[in-house]
Amino acid sequence: MLPNDFLDSLYNKHKSSELFPPTSSVSRLITKILLILFPEQTKQHYKSKEELEAAFTRLEAELATLLTSMQAHLNADAKVLAKKYVEDLPEVYYKLNTDIDALLHGDPAAKSEFEVIRAYPGFYAIAFYRLAHELYKLEIPFLPRILTEYAHSKTGIDIHPAASIDTHFYIDHGTGIVIGETAVIGKNVKLYQGITLGALSVSKDLASLKRHPTIEDRVVIYSGATILGGNTIIGHDSIIGGNVWLTASVAPFSKVYHQPQTKISESN
Repeated sequence: MLPNDFLDSLYNKHKSSELFPPTSSVSRLITKILLILFPEQTKQHYKSKEELEAAFTRLEAELATLLTSMQAHLNADAKVLAKKYVEDLPEVYYKLNTDIDALLHGDPAAKSEFEVIRAYPGFYAIAFYRLAHELYKLEIPFLPRILTEYAHSKTGIDIHPAASIDTHFYIDHGTGIVIGETAVIGKNVKLYQGITLGALSVSKDLASLKRHPTIEDRVVIYSGATILGGNTIIGHDSIIGGNVWLTASVAPFSKVYHQPQTKISESN
């Protein structure tokens, strides 16, 4: 027999826990949206605009059902929020197509839009971020973070849904990238693997402040770079080299490099 105090503790938790949608239901719904937006990912192709419209209507109803289960935590009626979310999908679709364009024209290895959509983890992570960010903008709690953490588990790319990321966003390889909650990223920014856009402090009393850096337009950041702090601004058209550690702003058109010493000795 298990101890009574252990069972009591668990039972009380089960009894008082709120019925939020499970991760599987949320990720499945967003995946359905992606499959409609990008049929390159599926064999199911719609044969008319009416079929597409009906599919979006079903998605709206499914999202409304998920949100209804957490109505007490929403700032508006679940059905109203679901309708607004679906109405905003054309803007998300536009932004994602700029990201595809950035990947296709920025990566010499990319041969087609189909390849980027079907095979690139950077695009997958960006797509989930953009769809989660729309939920965040509607002040829907929990679900945005669930979605970006799901994408994180699939790609190794950790983007907080509250981060602000403009169009033509390029992630190459991507594994190990961390983009914090209050990070701001401009247009045509390119990130390589292992980059951290993080905070100087993790103190809880600073949670409401801007803790993560601002990356202006047309910045390239190479692998392993760490950029920290809410007051840190990387000026537009700058290049940040690999393994650089930055906690201070740099002016536009800067080139910042880390210079390691490599010594090779030959044995006789």
